[in-house]
Amino acid sequence: MTSALQSPIGSDQRERIQLAIRGTVQGIGFRPFVFRLAQDLSLGGWVANTPQGTLLELEGTQKNLQAFQKRITAELPPTGNIQAMTSTHIPIIGQRSFFIHPSQGDVQTQSVMSPDLATCEVCLQDMKNPQSRRYRYPFTTCAQCGPRFSIALRLPYDRFNTTMHQFLFCNDCQREYDDPSDRRFHAETIACPSCGPQVELWNQNGDLLVQREMALPAASEIVRHGGILAVKGLGGFQLWVLAESSASLQRLRQRKHRPTKPFAVLFPSLEYLEQHCIIAPDESDLLTSPAAPIVLIRKRAISTLAWNVSPNNPYVGAMLPHTPLHHLLMNDLLIPVIATSGNRSEEPLVIDEQDAVERLHGIADAFLVHNRPIVRPVDDSIVQVVNKKCLMRRRARGYVPTPLAVEAGFDAAQRLSPILAVGGHLKNTVAVTSGNQIIVSQHIGDLSTPEASTQFERTIADLLTLFHLTPQAISCDNHPDYRSSRFAHQFGEQHNIPVIPIQHHHAHIAACRAEHGLHDPVLGVAWDGAGFGLDETMWGGEFLLCDDTEFTRLAHVRPFRLPGGEVCMREPRRVALALLYEVFGENVFERDLPPLQSLELHMTRSLIALLNKDVHCPITTSIGRLFDAVSALLGLSQVASFEGEAAMALEFLAGSEMEHTYPQLYRIPLEPQHESQGPWMADWRPLISAIVRDISEQKMPSTIALGFHQALAMLIADVAERIQCHQIVLSGGVFQNAVLLKLSEAELIRRGFTVYFPQKFPCNDGGLPLGQAMTTITSLNLKNK
Repeated sequence: MTSALQSPIGSDQRERIQLAIRGTVQGIGFRPFVFRLAQDLSLGGWVANTPQGTLLELEGTQKNLQAFQKRITAELPPTGNIQAMTSTHIPIIGQRSFFIHPSQGDVQTQSVMSPDLATCEVCLQDMKNPQSRRYRYPFTTCAQCGPRFSIALRLPYDRFNTTMHQFLFCNDCQREYDDPSDRRFHAETIACPSCGPQVELWNQNGDLLVQREMALPAASEIVRHGGILAVKGLGGFQLWVLAESSASLQRLRQRKHRPTKPFAVLFPSLEYLEQHCIIAPDESDLLTSPAAPIVLIRKRAISTLAWNVSPNNPYVGAMLPHTPLHHLLMNDLLIPVIATSGNRSEEPLVIDEQDAVERLHGIADAFLVHNRPIVRPVDDSIVQVVNKKCLMRRRARGYVPTPLAVEAGFDAAQRLSPILAVGGHLKNTVAVTSGNQIIVSQHIGDLSTPEASTQFERTIADLLTLFHLTPQAISCDNHPDYRSSRFAHQFGEQHNIPVIPIQHHHAHIAACRAEHGLHDPVLGVAWDGAGFGLDETMWGGEFLLCDDTEFTRLAHVRPFRLPGGEVCMREPRRVALALLYEVFGENVFERDLPPLQSLELHMTRSLIALLNKDVHCPITTSIGRLFDAVSALLGLSQVASFEGEAAMALEFLAGSEMEHTYPQLYRIPLEPQHESQGPWMADWRPLISAIVRDISEQKMPSTIALGFHQALAMLIADVAERIQCHQIVLSGGVFQNAVLLKLSEAELIRRGFTVYFPQKFPCNDGGLPLGQAMTTITSLNLKNK
């Protein structure tokens, strides 16, 4: 039975307690921390990882036992997190010494391990010190930094359960590992040049050029002279090339078939980054945090970065070195480099050096590899600071597998756990539930290639194996043709477990509700490119009243058609034509507008014929496609080379006017359907008509772009006022748009509403499995009451 210590703080009476701790306490130096704390307070006992989590037994005075319980939380290593700690009195045995016991059996449902952690400052000093035996050693780590999730074979997180097991300690490393006074005491990943991993430089065919200490300067010279270097990093390969050479960059774009999508830039230090970007304190903190993500930061007007790093984009995806290998290379180069994912377009991240030679052949000129195996691909995370809040764009290295602890549905989770949620089709991630925790996987990507589908299935198998889970239910998107949905139904049939489809936009809102611990109904504004609706059309401009398990569609954007179907995602000009034709009919031919010029007369007539016959013209309510259409009307993007390109161009144009004050240009009216029966409709036709008028009157495109964003923000607030639900949730990929998010939040707050949006998890489809899992938990909970 669990109990709290009740005796006076000053009592010297000896007692023994057992502490059961749940949370992120593996891979953060927790056991060495506990050891030192127990010694400091003269407590006997032991600490071990067990099937129930991390378990401690402590014996000492009541005063010191109480002090231990306070300090273990207050002084916890910064990358740790204690979710729950229970204390139970047990008989004293007279133990005076404290020990770290070996892990006890398989760690199952309640164990959580640390994400991979960026190199700490003390290890950096070791690498810079010529007197240190780890001088310039590219695998220097300690209990507070280094690989964790990317090298874990199984739990508990002990060296023999990681890919470091093959590197046996030398005498010096063994001494550090065993010495309680050493900062590498029980640090599972430590190594040195005598006993640890080593680097090699290979040519494009995989033949050895140089190795060990000679490999790094040789690799740096390849980059310095314009070559493309494939670097085996912490969670997979990266492709490096000079960020100040447009010719080198263009060569990478051609080889990778990535014409305009922005590249991430690795800078040698914060000081170098400040020469190119305007860095806010919050952004600086993120860049230098243990997670060390890519941070989207505004470029300076004058910078030596090549124009084709992020074409027509005011932001740079900036990051700092996060492993010893990155630090050493960047200290040699002292120039910014592109460090983009090591893969071919639409394929998963490469993690194995032999595989890299094959899959990156024709892209990389050379390969800097090492012999520490990577268990699973973990790409770089991407975040952006908006209104002083950190918003997750891609969640992977530094954040995964940190779980989300949830309260709602806990009883059902205990009885029915685990649940597997398989996400959507684009920006796929998957999730599992374990007790009262939801663990969302690292970013997998779009499931549009056989290689990506294979990685999707491997990630599912990996999560289930790593956390010792056997699913009792599986949830998926309600789109029947998604690769993930087909897998869910096959998996459910094979394992005889229920398959629970969750409507796409409901999952978006449920994910945000779970993150913020919301239990009351919310008005969910779910805006994105596409999601399968209950009426079997493609939704994407939805206003949903959501509770824990159900939703009601209260309003949506007026439906429109997409001539040619999915090709409209790549051709914003087609969407623009469809809207123009609905507004102006055959008079559209009288309009001299950019999308019509791009399509030319023959294609325009062919697409209008499709619209008239209603052939291959699926219906949608997508705000994402509305953004595409307006972007095309303003001449920003007619054919997109990557998802979101047209919408991003419109956002950046509007953002250039954010500091100015303009009167409200446009308004989107709300209309009831079917004599007040059914959802309200937001009619975009007056908006498109007004935009075309302003284009013809040669109004500034930036003013029109900002007016469009303002109209959408006002629409959200207008619907909120009609519904009168105090809590508003904004989610879906459209809300990656910082301008729209700022305007919407400000207007809603001005009208007295409380606004929530995803922060720890992506608002795009990367957050779907969190919503699917949460909705499934609460649904099963209701069924079992």
